[in-house]
Amino acid sequence: MPYYAHPTAVIDAPVTIGEGTKIWHFAHICPGARIGENCIFGQNTMVANDVVIGSNVKVQNNVAIYTGTVVEDDVFLGPSCVLTNVTNPRSQVKRHSLYERTLIRRGTTVGANATIVCGITLGRYSFVAAGAVVAKDVPDYGFVMGVPGRLSGWMSRHGHRLQFGSDGQARCPESGFVYELRDGVVRCLTHGEDDPLPPELAAGTLSYDEFKSPAR
Repeated sequence: MPYYAHPTAVIDAPVTIGEGTKIWHFAHICPGARIGENCIFGQNTMVANDVVIGSNVKVQNNVAIYTGTVVEDDVFLGPSCVLTNVTNPRSQVKRHSLYERTLIRRGTTVGANATIVCGITLGRYSFVAAGAVVAKDVPDYGFVMGVPGRLSGWMSRHGHRLQFGSDGQARCPESGFVYELRDGVVRCLTHGEDDPLPPELAAGTLSYDEFKSPAR
């Protein structure tokens, strides 16, 4: 079997689960779920029917991912964060055909106990602070905090606040990646948003300048 599931986990066939994925105590994967490689599902997590999850996704304890949610690669869902799939739920009214799509794009972090209201997109490498309630789209690299959640700045791919200078550029203190802010849009000038990190950069053993150095 290419993935690992703890004996207490429940895996309801048919599902697709990639190699290297680990599913821990009391987790439940429902029929039709599609999960990529090298993911981690912590204790008491749930993936509902037909949910699509990319590779290298980390889902911490007590998180339920409901039908209608799409989670791209490299997403981090913090402990007890909440994802919804109906804006106006009522127990008496069946809305199974009205599940709303929530897209969590590559590299996003959702902090512990944050709530993501359905029908929105969290942009690539966006960062939702612990306890925030987010009901609107978040741009790439956007940092959102508070109740209701508001855009409070920008976060680098490595999870550091970006301080833009008068030239509209900022440098991540960990990676050395350079970012540019123009007309409310942040882009990384050093490394493409959809390009995977080389292992040395992902591990933090080298900065970008060291990685590109001819002396290596």
